[in-house]
Amino acid sequence: RDLRGIIHNASQWLSEDGTTPPSEVIETMMRVHAAVPYELNQALAPLLKAYDGPHADIIHIGDYVSSRGSKKHIAYAASKAAQDNLTLSFAAKLAPKVKVNSVAPALLLFNEGDDEAYREKAKAKSLMQREGGLEELQMAVDYLFDSRYVTGRILPLDGGRHLR
Repeated sequence: RDLRGIIHNASQWLSEDGTTPPSEVIETMMRVHAAVPYELNQALAPLLKAYDGPHADIIHIGDYVSSRGSKKHIAYAASKAAQDNLTLSFAAKLAPKVKVNSVAPALLLFNEGDDEAYREKAKAKSLMQREGGLEELQMAVDYLFDSRYVTGRILPLDGGRHLR
C-alpha cells in the first residue's frame, strides 16, 4: 500500500471578540492547523515513503498572515505559523522521497455576504486589486505536485500584497 499525496486544507476561524474564551480559541486553532496535520503526517509517512513514483507530496494550505501576524486574529495567525514550521520540519525529515510544501494565500474568494465597501478595501491591499480565485490555488498545488525538486517552501499567493 502506498499514498501519492496529502493536502491539508482543514481550517477553523474563531473570533477573538470575547465570546469564546481565549484558551479555547488558541487550543482549537493549534489543534486544527498544527496538531492534526502533525499527527496525520506522522501516521501516513510510511505510506508516502512507499509510493512507487519518483516522489510523494504533502501540501499544507496555510495563510498569508502566517508570516505577518494579525491584530484581529492572533491565534489563527500563530497556528498557521506553526503549520509553516511543520512544512519545514517534515520536509527535512521525509526527504528525499517525500516533498513537503505549503501554499499561503491571501485573498482568494470573497464570502457571499461581504459587502461592496469591504470588497473594495480588501482588493486595494494587493497590487493585483482583485480576488485570486480558486484557479490560482489549483495551479499552485499542481505546480508543487508536478515539481521533482521543490521542497520545504511556502509559496505565497498574495497578488503582490507584500509590496503594499
